[in-house]
Amino acid sequence: MDALATRVISVLRDRQVGTSDGVRRFVVDHLVRAILARGKFDPILVLDEMRGHRLTLDDVIDQYIPRAATLLGEKWAADEISFADVTVGALRLQSLLSEAACQARTDLPTDETRPSTMVVLPQGEQHFLGLSVVAAQLRRIGCDVSVSYDETPGSLRARLKLDRPDLVLISCARREGLETVAETVQTIRTSAPAGTIIALGGAVLQDADALEERTGVDIVTRNAKDAVSQFSRSGRTPTRS
Repeated sequence: MDALATRVISVLRDRQVGTSDGVRRFVVDHLVRAILARGKFDPILVLDEMRGHRLTLDDVIDQYIPRAATLLGEKWAADEISFADVTVGALRLQSLLSEAACQARTDLPTDETRPSTMVVLPQGEQHFLGLSVVAAQLRRIGCDVSVSYDETPGSLRARLKLDRPDLVLISCARREGLETVAETVQTIRTSAPAGTIIALGGAVLQDADALEERTGVDIVTRNAKDAVSQFSRSGRTPTRS
């Protein structure tokens, strides 16, 4: 009986193990198993299960989905899963993100004190899920958001002239993509309204330095909310106001 009690306590302790940012590891592991499982994936059911662990929608979107995506990449790099598994897992995370973002946006009005924003994934980058997470974060704090995926310079110029964003957030995962980011920044400078603030985020922040000088962006940040805060501190008035 004592041995059983000790085992139960041990299991409960392990379930509370988290990471440096407070993410509970056993919940992430459960999510990864769900997106890799054979058969049908029900994002509504999985989201309900995660909410059952007392997670908010913000937790799911901002922390658990990105962490699960990172684990997918690590498992593929370690040859534990196939590229097909990664593809299916990423698509399932995208569907979970869509469901969480839909629930989080129930009756949420756009805040006219927030900047009009655009999130951009430059040509050659493929981390669509990460960009979707950023867009969801911005919408949840009341920003108007448009999204540019892998567009040619001409197409991006047309979108910028139509949407007239106050703040553009570019996502980059690899050092090899920084030259393209610099070219994208130049496209934005010549096509967006004067004074548009440009921010850079993504995994490249862990792998390179002097990013403002190398790319020409105004802000380097890991958090979309930080970029919005820096815009607010700039004293610029949102175009919608």
